[in-house]
Amino acid sequence: MSNSSLVDYKRISPNRTSPRSHKIDTITIHCVVGQLSVESIGGIFADKGRDASSNYGIGKDGRIGLYVEESDRSWCSSNAANDHRAVTIECASDTTDPYAVNSKVYAALLDLVTDICRRNGISRLVWSTSKSDRVNHRGGCNMTVHRDYAAKACPGDYLYSRMGQIAEEVNKRLGGGSSSAGSGVQVDDSKTDYAQSFVKSYAGQYTTTADLHLRAGAGTSKRSLVVMPKGTKARCYGYYTKQADGTVWLYVVATVGKTKYTGFASKRYLK
Repeated sequence: MSNSSLVDYKRISPNRTSPRSHKIDTITIHCVVGQLSVESIGGIFADKGRDASSNYGIGKDGRIGLYVEESDRSWCSSNAANDHRAVTIECASDTTDPYAVNSKVYAALLDLVTDICRRNGISRLVWSTSKSDRVNHRGGCNMTVHRDYAAKACPGDYLYSRMGQIAEEVNKRLGGGSSSAGSGVQVDDSKTDYAQSFVKSYAGQYTTTADLHLRAGAGTSKRSLVVMPKGTKARCYGYYTKQADGTVWLYVVATVGKTKYTGFASKRYLK
């Protein structure tokens, strides 16, 4: 198991479990809560009394530090099971809400996550705004956050609100592009029920063949979010729900007017 060649600084922390007990299949992004250098982050994790570490850290200048080799589990997310399967990344950030990171840190984060995915065979990232989906890796979700496992703001709302964007950009770099199955999918449970299954062949661009309701769940009894006029373009990333009568409802993203919507639409009226 290799480490990233993008590393500029290395200081291995004593706070680690060697080796990790699970194949790497997850990315967990954190914020440091401080505009720190990679050396300063390494100094924090070098303290045995802190019982904390991460695999990588990104300093305020965009340099990347290695503190726990990928073959080992870091002590980062307040959850051993998550840290055994995740590569954890701490990002230098502001000290107040929303704990923003600067452009150099964000650019380095995209480069590092892409590199981690390539070397570990993660073909695509899938993000969900549902904590339950994340911690249970439902629907292929493979991005988690510290707040999933502890009463913390980490990674801060600045990064949290950009997780779907991070997934989409990384997936493009991995070669899937925005049309790739699951690429950059962001499921919002406050607006719609989550699709239950994934089929790659359902992924692609569709056009409505009639005026069609986009609904909050699979079925005509579910709340209508918007009516998509005939000819509306809708993107499906492969997620769907099948009703008892065999009717397939696709989970799609469509723009009506100037507003982007996500919800379920009957495959019968999508071609």
